[in-house]
Amino acid sequence: MTVHPSRSAAGEEAARRSCRTAASRPLGRDSEIERIQRCVTGLPGSPQALLLLGEEGIGRTTLLHHARELATGDGMLVLSAQGWAADRRHVRACLQQLLVPVLDELPGLPAVHGQVLGAAMNPGAHDGGPHQGPDDGQVQAALLALLERLATFRPVLVCVDDIHACDPAFVYALCAGIRLLAGRPVRLLLTARGEAPPPGLPPGLETVHLGPLSAMSAAALLDRQPTAPTGRRRLEILDEAEGSPLALVELGRRASVASRTAGADAAVARRPLTAHAFAARLDALPPETGRALLYAAAAEPGESVAALMAALDTDDLAVWAPAEAAGLVSLIEDRLVFRHPLARSAAFSRHLAGDRQRAHLDLAAAVTQPESRARHLAGATLRTNESVAAALEDSAWRHGDVVGTASALERAARLSPQPRERARRLAEALVAAHAVGDPGWVRDLYGRFVQDPGDPELACAAAGALASMLSLESAQREAFNLLVDASEHFPAVGRPVALALTAVAAGITVQSGLPEHRADLSRLLDRAREAGGGRGADGAREAENGREAVSAREADGVREADDDRQEADRACEVDYGREAERVHEADGVGRPRPTVTGPLGRLDRPDTRQALDALVTAVIRRQDTTGSPTGLGRGHGAPLDGLETPACRMAVLSAAYLADEADVCLGQFRESDAQLRTARAFGLRGWTVLALVDTLVGIGWFTEAEDLVREATAETVVLRLPRLQADLQAQALALQALRGTVPPEPWLTPSIWRGVCLDENRATQARLLRARGLASIALGDWDGAWRHLRELFTGDGAPLHPVLSPRSIAELAVAAQRTGRTAEAVALLARVRAEQGDRPSIRMTLLLHHATALVDPDEDAEQHFHLALVNHEADRWPWERAHVRLNYGIWLRRGRRTREARQQLTTARETAERLGAGALAAAAARELRASGAAPTPDTSGLLEQLTAQQRQIVLMAARGLSNREIGEQLFLSPRTVGSHLYNVYPKLGISRRQQLRDLLQDR
Repeated sequence: MTVHPSRSAAGEEAARRSCRTAASRPLGRDSEIERIQRCVTGLPGSPQALLLLGEEGIGRTTLLHHARELATGDGMLVLSAQGWAADRRHVRACLQQLLVPVLDELPGLPAVHGQVLGAAMNPGAHDGGPHQGPDDGQVQAALLALLERLATFRPVLVCVDDIHACDPAFVYALCAGIRLLAGRPVRLLLTARGEAPPPGLPPGLETVHLGPLSAMSAAALLDRQPTAPTGRRRLEILDEAEGSPLALVELGRRASVASRTAGADAAVARRPLTAHAFAARLDALPPETGRALLYAAAAEPGESVAALMAALDTDDLAVWAPAEAAGLVSLIEDRLVFRHPLARSAAFSRHLAGDRQRAHLDLAAAVTQPESRARHLAGATLRTNESVAAALEDSAWRHGDVVGTASALERAARLSPQPRERARRLAEALVAAHAVGDPGWVRDLYGRFVQDPGDPELACAAAGALASMLSLESAQREAFNLLVDASEHFPAVGRPVALALTAVAAGITVQSGLPEHRADLSRLLDRAREAGGGRGADGAREAENGREAVSAREADGVREADDDRQEADRACEVDYGREAERVHEADGVGRPRPTVTGPLGRLDRPDTRQALDALVTAVIRRQDTTGSPTGLGRGHGAPLDGLETPACRMAVLSAAYLADEADVCLGQFRESDAQLRTARAFGLRGWTVLALVDTLVGIGWFTEAEDLVREATAETVVLRLPRLQADLQAQALALQALRGTVPPEPWLTPSIWRGVCLDENRATQARLLRARGLASIALGDWDGAWRHLRELFTGDGAPLHPVLSPRSIAELAVAAQRTGRTAEAVALLARVRAEQGDRPSIRMTLLLHHATALVDPDEDAEQHFHLALVNHEADRWPWERAHVRLNYGIWLRRGRRTREARQQLTTARETAERLGAGALAAAAARELRASGAAPTPDTSGLLEQLTAQQRQIVLMAARGLSNREIGEQLFLSPRTVGSHLYNVYPKLGISRRQQLRDLLQDR
């Protein structure tokens, strides 16, 4: 039970207000909120007025509302107004909105000012009629007097939304008044639509430009909606919204309706509720411009203007001018761009189904890319049609990314009239969707596939795709059992597919760390090696013939579209059924069935089969391997030069990671990751990204590891992969510990870890325990470090995880030495040494020597320190080598061999500083001082009074990094960084950021 200290009523209210503010904080706007807060609170050097600029729906009003809440909570007086371009009846409308809350203050003003403002509030009450009253100069003077009076009681914040729609006299009076009140507690926040300040604002006004939300923030905002979509539709909305908060909210709100609406009416069902916001502008356009916008909305984003003009059958570019003038589109070079994603949606959905169908037909005839042509044919097809489905399938793998590929294949399956073809295309869509990495999408496709699963090879491909997603989520047992069940089909499938599924099972085995999975994996490999009932070379030739047949069908589909235009105009429908049957009859047989390979490439290549087999073998019998278990290690450069398929590279990469072959691991990563990143295939990258981060940390490339963690974390948030999020968060904590920038607890996000079953994800648990152990060491909590690192081994000494636990044996030995538990550590060390066998990897050999030197009383400690250092291969793991030097230096100092100790400690500190390993550098510096070494002429004396994290922030700020850039490197919000700097300035004897660089240079 947790007992909270008592708080006053005011404290309770402050806490509740803080919770409400955090809950309402706009997502993805930390840096913008920081600038707004600096302005509102009047921090030194902050502007008195701030303008928020951005397109419609980008979040200007939301940020302004958040600022008003913060200011009200801080006791400020908030005056608000909103411009409305359509309201021209009252020229003082904005002024009236502003003054309503403070009307009772007017009698306290000098009589002349009170009368002026009173008349402005009632423009029709004076004798001269509605168009007479106080002039603008009188209103300006009276408004200035009122703001000055209000500011004597408490700070004032004036907020005006859509300043571009306010009358110019009000804008001038307000800005002039604020300028004349410089130094008074009066602040001004304005918002305006567009990319440039509207006319009438004073020059030099500080602006904040609001751009689209990041992918991670956009996904978080979409998932907050009460009817948040899942699967393919969720990814479509994220792409369609283009980071616009308004589009995300509105499209997400309609997603549930769209999912219940089939056929061509789905586009209308997805019509956003804010379509009326663009209706007036669209209705005012000439008919030919409205038709042109329909074609632009139906086209692929980024389609050339030339293709659009060809589809429209005109060469008059003036057709776009009214839409440009209305702010709906922009012509950029040879591309037409909608200014807002909801404008595109409204321009398309407002037309009848027949008009939309005709647009797709015209575009299909005009575009040159096969994938675009197939997409438009599918958009114009309302019934199942084999020829269109075949064209769509054949073009699917030509997409630049697997998201488009999976979408095209899923649509091809929906258009397939024959169950056999539908099942095959669903299986291909499953393979592509699993490469995307969206679990909801994969589950939806798998649920439809099992209703008519087709042949065994398709069933195996589908099972492998689902098992991969289950593993990336957290469910290792369910994923492995699914593959065991699928292995019953191995006698009837080809060996490449069987080996691919077994390799997926090997990856699951590494992640789960469960002994029973390793035992079952051996039986799966035997089954895969015995497989061979698939099509083999004949099947590959058959697949190639099939692809040629599809190309012919695609051309037939375009001709069919042209021939059927007149019928489409009359019936608003395209029926390709009879033509599809004619094509099949001409061929004499049904369409040949290609092997499902997906983005992994050809699985029947000899190098791919060899790599997959070697990877599985490495997982099963890792203790018997040495160097590179794949046989493709650094000593075998020729085979590596021939690796071409992503599947082969990923297999070699994973096997090299298990064998501590960092060079091979990184080399294959460079080749495969660029290809998979371009293809947006994070579902495949998710299988290698953790190994790459571990490898980068091991070789001391901390900055690159941090960049990879940030980028991969954003992907896991977008795709909702909690287990990968947890792994990456643990790796981020480990990096912070090595950097010496451990944040205050809690170190981890509970909502993420609640979705991960650590019992069947021992690799994740091992990363978590090591990260906590390193964090405890960085904080000097050796008992905590021992507790966490000891849990890497079971009660009887067995490694919790066969790969990751042994790699922490040296760190455990250090914690054991510091806490007096060397006897227990010796037993664990003996168990690790025995399980590594007679020929452990070079890295494990060095780690075992290091640990032995620290805790084994029966061994010659100095000899083992030497053995851990003299091997030239130790340079491949510089942090671990510097760690050895640190502990060797401590051992030498305690043996009163001070001079030798200083040599080791100095080298350790220099290496740590080069790597950016702040915790190790600080430890080496402390030991050097203890050995009597002269202090180095740096800023350590000045910065010692700061925490490790504060030191890191100060040094980065002195180098000129912004709060946002610092926060990205240290995984902190810009607001937290600013708070740290604000607190350390008095300790350093300075008052502003600009003094940091000079101060540290002087020292």
